Amino acid sequence: MRLLVLGGTEFVGRAVVEAALGRGWEVTVLNRGRHRLPDGVRALRGDRTAPDGLAALAEGEWDAVVDTWRLAPRAVRDAARLLRGRAGRYVYVSSCSVYTWAPPAGYTEDADVVEGAAPDAEQTDYARDKRGGELAALDAFGAEHSVLVRAGLILGPYENVGRLPWWLGRIARGGQVLAPGPRELPLQYIDVRDLAEWILGAVEQELSGPFNLMSEQGHATMGEFLDACVAATGSDAVLRWTEPQVILDAGIEPWTQLPVWVPPGTDMHDALHSADVSRAVEAGLACRPVSETVADTWSWLQSVGGTAPFRSDAAVKGLDPEVEAKVLGQ
Repeated sequence: MRLLVLGGTEFVGRAVVEAALGRGWEVTVLNRGRHRLPDGVRALRGDRTAPDGLAALAEGEWDAVVDTWRLAPRAVRDAARLLRGRAGRYVYVSSCSVYTWAPPAGYTEDADVVEGAAPDAEQTDYARDKRGGELAALDAFGAEHSVLVRAGLILGPYENVGRLPWWLGRIARGGQVLAPGPRELPLQYIDVRDLAEWILGAVEQELSGPFNLMSEQGHATMGEFLDACVAATGSDAVLRWTEPQVILDAGIEPWTQLPVWVPPGTDMHDALHSADVSRAVEAGLACRPVSETVADTWSWLQSVGGTAPFRSDAAVKGLDPEVEAKVLGQ
């Protein structure tokens, strides 16, 4: 298989490149050349935000393209139109954020999507930008040759958003840790490597259409997730399980100040941890245990000096130590 990855050096793109090389595929990457690529990759230089930034793609043919672009949809439009007729399938890594807020628990790929998105738009907001990227892929490749990967929460090595790395860093410091309850709260997420393997499988199977891409609900619980963090770091941390209302009454923001966690029985939990993923499962989705995701992420963090490289536009994640101590009565 001949694969073109647009980007290919950070988080999802990097995982896709490594997975494809592991399958013996011929991999070409277009990026700005700011990061080292694995051996065996054909590197093309280009900047999708610059005039003539796609000139390196003027020639060549591929079985599939994987595009993880998250900003102005017009960049997806330009790439997809240029590659139309020279690539067999366009895989666009989108997001479950494209659904109209808030999708009900158990929502499928048929749920309503946000309005106001356009394939030729400049950058607006994340939901409309991702939907615009979908529309751009569909416009150029058609529904039969486009795969829309509507990913949920993505965790694992190379994470540049700061969710799992924050939890690992906090728990590694030890002591009394505010653990947002309940312990049995079901989580839904995807290890970036499982996401990458599914994408490559979709190319091999010549799949098309939208797919909710995350684990089945309850693949792990909040308790299993944080227990795995304690085990991976080997710290003396003591998890202090705290009722959701206590956390909310303290003014702590779910998802951002306590990454991954959102309170049960809310539209946030329905939207972020309750999607129907049966279509992806039927197409071969397999998810590794949470303990493996957490342990491998910790090992990667140690290999890069203990601090994850954050994406430039990533919002600050995590809880202020003083707020945590106050809630715990310390």
